Amino acid sequence: HVVSMAKLPKINIIYEDNHILVVEKPINIPVQADNTNDLDLLTILKQYRKDKENKQGNVYLGLVHRLDRPVGGIMVFAKTSKAASRLSEQVRNKEFKKRYLVIVDGKLEKNREYA
Repeated sequence: HVVSMAKLPKINIIYEDNHILVVEKPINIPVQADNTNDLDLLTILKQYRKDKENKQGNVYLGLVHRLDRPVGGIMVFAKTSKAASRLSEQVRNKEFKKRYLVIVDGKLEKNREYA
């Protein structure tokens, strides 16, 4: 995708430094390109970096973890391959902590597993 920043959805940048980019992923936006050809978060954030940093050509943005399309939440992206490697290692070693909050409409059955 080649997209103008004016046409991109607004993404809330929570934190950014030279190594990582932490953003709020909106619901119903895929994290990466899929067969729907809908605009994805990775493409949006690469365009954000290109425009912000005034870069020509491709920019690097490492996908360290994913959230399903219908899920919104905080995501961490690596701005360098070294950061991607270190973050991926933290995920593998379970040092990278994730928390989930679920909002339910209705009642859940007792003693039933939900996955």
